[in-house]
Amino acid sequence: MAKDTPYLDVQHLKKSFGSLLLFDDISFSVAEGQHVGLIAKNGTGKSTLLNILIGHEGYDSGEIIYRRDIRVAMLEQSPTFDPQESVLDACFNHQGDPEKVLKAKQILTKLKIRDLQQPMGQLSGGQQKRVALANVLITEPDFLILDEPTNHLDLEMIEWLEGFLQRGNKTLLMVTHDRYFLDRVCSVIIELDDRTIYTYRGNYAYYLEKRQERIDNKRAEIMRANNLYRTELDWMRRMPQARGHKAKYREEAFYELERVARQRIEERQVRLKSRNVYIGSKIFECQYVSKAFGEHVILKDFYYNFSRFEKMGIVGNNGTGKSTFIKMLLGQVAPDAGRFDIGDTVNFGYFSQEGLQFDEQQKVIDVVKDIAEYIDMGGGKHFTASQLLQYFLFIPEQQHNYVYKLSGGERRKLYLCTVLMRNPNFLVLDEPTNDLDIVTLQILEEYLQDFSGCVIVVSHDRYFMDKIVDHLLVFEGDGVVKDFPGNYTQYRQWQALKPQEEPTAKSGKESAPKKDYRHDTRRRMTFKEKMEFERLTKEIEQLETEKSQIEQSLCSGALSIDELTDKSKRLPVLNDELDQKSMRWLELSEIES
Repeated sequence: MAKDTPYLDVQHLKKSFGSLLLFDDISFSVAEGQHVGLIAKNGTGKSTLLNILIGHEGYDSGEIIYRRDIRVAMLEQSPTFDPQESVLDACFNHQGDPEKVLKAKQILTKLKIRDLQQPMGQLSGGQQKRVALANVLITEPDFLILDEPTNHLDLEMIEWLEGFLQRGNKTLLMVTHDRYFLDRVCSVIIELDDRTIYTYRGNYAYYLEKRQERIDNKRAEIMRANNLYRTELDWMRRMPQARGHKAKYREEAFYELERVARQRIEERQVRLKSRNVYIGSKIFECQYVSKAFGEHVILKDFYYNFSRFEKMGIVGNNGTGKSTFIKMLLGQVAPDAGRFDIGDTVNFGYFSQEGLQFDEQQKVIDVVKDIAEYIDMGGGKHFTASQLLQYFLFIPEQQHNYVYKLSGGERRKLYLCTVLMRNPNFLVLDEPTNDLDIVTLQILEEYLQDFSGCVIVVSHDRYFMDKIVDHLLVFEGDGVVKDFPGNYTQYRQWQALKPQEEPTAKSGKESAPKKDYRHDTRRRMTFKEKMEFERLTKEIEQLETEKSQIEQSLCSGALSIDELTDKSKRLPVLNDELDQKSMRWLELSEIES
């Protein structure tokens, strides 16, 4: 097989489950060194497609061709392990290879898995997913297929994985809802929409732009077809005698025109704005709350007074107590000391990680109607259960399906609808983005931006947090919680620029008094630093120009396989250089010249 053969070549693939056609005649390829992101709505076959590619599911027709002798590994959405084997043995058959064992320990530590002899049956589902991720990274395959790799990772782990995948000559095909991750890691986006594959040779930002162009063009095509269809339909009805041999072509063209005209582009025509959500001036007061599990301290004498219309994000590493804080607020877990004083008008809507247990034999519409027939929007307007489901992309046919037919992502979406159908004035969302597709996340973001009540979001989705929250509660561990007045990106920028802190009380010693850098006289740049600053300014400009040229080339469709491979390899290296030089440039820019 030729050297420039793609790592993966999919031709005319078709898959259906009974009468449900997932995709038909789809074709795409993944070249060596490419980082490809797969985007699709929940229930349209993303995970099924990945399982077909790895050989875990069959397909109706088509061809799947891998380059000969390459090693392929897949991170499944819900991996399974022998509950008796240890973490280290579950990763790979290392056969005593000390180098492999060392690499395993390093990667598992980065993913916060530290007891390598612990039986897999004792780990949570999230920890097992991290062990599975470590497994595919440790074995260093030629081609990585990743299904939701950022699920169950905290922000620190996500950023580490982002950097790990950007470096080197890895070939990737991944499904992820994390749009910053997608934007920074992937240089090609393929979208599965309406049973068809569309390829965009650029990152997520480029995809958004070109997808909108595609939809606008499709909308214009359908509008033209509808106008012409009305004329042709009139001819078909009035002129049956004209349909002789010479007019046969026109009759055939009419049916093709009818097919185009009857296509639809699913979109929501209105933003869902509930004007009948009232919440009083008193929301909740967290009065010097303490909570610990043994020696593991979650909160210590924590005080916070929540304001009306506040939209707060909660971030922190896994195990620092974010979900416990939420459960104490909702009265599900009792604090060791202190109390939560909740306002009388507060009506919580809680979207938890565990989710709702549904009756599998119930219809989707009935699940929501059991909660309420409609939401009172104010001004005499109502929003019915069916309208809410349609707003979140359950088309009428799907609303009358049984719950057991839904995918995992569709169940999460249905659970979200049941929370919103209660018309709460205070939404508490614990990891709401897990397993939801990007389109649903965009709809939820729009809903929350318009929401006139209060919101608390616990999430590792940086893009989602940036769009929704006004400020952050940062859980740092050992009972330390800090309030940051900004979104997640601003918090990370602040973290990168702040001076290194002295050793904390963790070491058992008093830390030295910290200087107040805001009021200190700032030092001036040395001559060497000035020269470095000027050099970095030029280098960053050159690197950004090169990056722009590479991205344009990748999108041109005019590159050979070798050129495509070389540029796909260069782009992540370029991004790394830009990140490092930009961070140093920011540090120097803070020093007075």
